[in-house]
Amino acid sequence: MHQTFLTVDLGFGDAGKGSVVDFLSRTYAAHTVVRFNGGAQAGHRVVTPDGLEHVFSQFGAGALAGAATHLSRFMIMEPLAMLAEAAHLRSLGVADPFAQTSIDVGALVITPFGRAINRLRELARGAGRHGSCGIGVGETVADALAQPEMALRAGDLVEEDRLYAKLKALRDLNLAKLATIQADLPANPQSAAELELLLDPDWADWLLPAYTEFTQQARLVSAEHLHRILRRPGTVIFEAAQGVLLDEWRGFHPHTTWSTTTLQNAERLLAEADYLGRVQRIGITRAYATRHGAGPLPSEDATLSRGLPDACNQLHLWQQHFRIGWLDLVLLRYAKEIVGHLDGLAVTCLDRLADLDMLQICQRYQLGPLQIDRIIPASDPHDLTYQSQITAALHTCQPVLEPLDGPDALLQRVAETLGVPVWLTSYGPRASDKVWQL
Repeated sequence: MHQTFLTVDLGFGDAGKGSVVDFLSRTYAAHTVVRFNGGAQAGHRVVTPDGLEHVFSQFGAGALAGAATHLSRFMIMEPLAMLAEAAHLRSLGVADPFAQTSIDVGALVITPFGRAINRLRELARGAGRHGSCGIGVGETVADALAQPEMALRAGDLVEEDRLYAKLKALRDLNLAKLATIQADLPANPQSAAELELLLDPDWADWLLPAYTEFTQQARLVSAEHLHRILRRPGTVIFEAAQGVLLDEWRGFHPHTTWSTTTLQNAERLLAEADYLGRVQRIGITRAYATRHGAGPLPSEDATLSRGLPDACNQLHLWQQHFRIGWLDLVLLRYAKEIVGHLDGLAVTCLDRLADLDMLQICQRYQLGPLQIDRIIPASDPHDLTYQSQITAALHTCQPVLEPLDGPDALLQRVAETLGVPVWLTSYGPRASDKVWQL
């Protein structure tokens, strides 16, 4: 038997993707988890049956369940952070995380220079921050699009001369960016730390040995390696990163990521491998709306944020505040429309609803004299002007809320609204906290 599960977050991230991937990996004894979008900014929390906990960033969230990891060419990786993550996994009993991991040679590599300028750019924006995880994903992708020959990819890490040349060029490029924003930088410890790294004249003395340490452990492979993985009998899980409402083209510009967060990349990888096995697409959402940092969240409710504190998602130096609202059917409809076909839904954090005195859902918006229950996707999928107009409108919308008689009513409304059955309900972080309907 050959089967794959494609997972996708239908919100702004933080929907519980790691927990769902861990559950699917255990339930179906998945042999591999494939990362098909996003990058090192992921924070996918998994709690094992024994209570061990790890927040997955670059390794697949099925690793503690025994699944191997494959980072596809659509992954934006950070080798230094991956070394640190491997060390934590070893402390949890995973003997050699890299032994069960393969990395496509085409995957983009985030450098410390890209990370530094990413953070400095956000600091220079002051109160007008776009929202960032502060890892450098956006700068890395932007540089690769502007100057493809300069892009650093995983395969470059093993060739010292080419690695040094590309790193030097990228450092020079980011120093040029610094000149355009330096006047707007605040004089604070955050700016000073990033400037010190970016301006360090001895960067090669510590960075090149660190990359050598990485390549001595990592297994770099060609694109055909994934084809061989998909030909193996058994189950493969495609693990999404971030959420579709942050999509680089379909999200609410400019508060988006530099990554395609729909299922487009996963579908492309399957097509390239001529995959003929069973494919099941699962959309994931919390039982309420969340967002980290800047950008529209029409159903946001300060009382709800106080009533549902999230110990794993608090104030973050770069992402800023974690915001909470009532589950938003308008945004879910839009997410489903831009994702396309889904076979089932996973609804997480249902246990948190017990902490609320009442339960509500946002069924539509009030925008002046108009009531809106649908966001129409742009006919041109690359129309960022249209996306900016949606963003402006969402900032002025007022949610129209409807009371619900308990979690079962919420699940029913979500399934009816999206026309997709709820397959998985989650009442906590562990696999044993989940109910599977398939």
